[in-house]
Amino acid sequence: MITATAFFGDKERPFTLSDDMVAELEAKTETGIGTLFQRLTAHAFRLADLAEVIRLGLIGGGTSPEEADRLVSTYARNRPIAEVLPLATAILAARWLGADEVQADG
Repeated sequence: MITATAFFGDKERPFTLSDDMVAELEAKTETGIGTLFQRLTAHAFRLADLAEVIRLGLIGGGTSPEEADRLVSTYARNRPIAEVLPLATAILAARWLGADEVQADG
């Protein structure tokens, strides 16, 4: 699996966008993965995109859906964009660029 690892919430966590999670991300954001990656890197994203990337990355990394939703609600929503954008971008970049075990800043 292509995984980004970052401190999120209270510890280091793995974030993985498997094929199933990419399909879900595309459905939730109504956007193809390529366009979504472009939007994040160009800072032309929707705010909800960031939370979905993080939530689905957590689920793909082994966090239960309920726990992922709780973590995102607590640590990603209603937070400064500058805190969550680097993580969401790193999660997508790990899948996009094929770097295994990317250490995300943030």
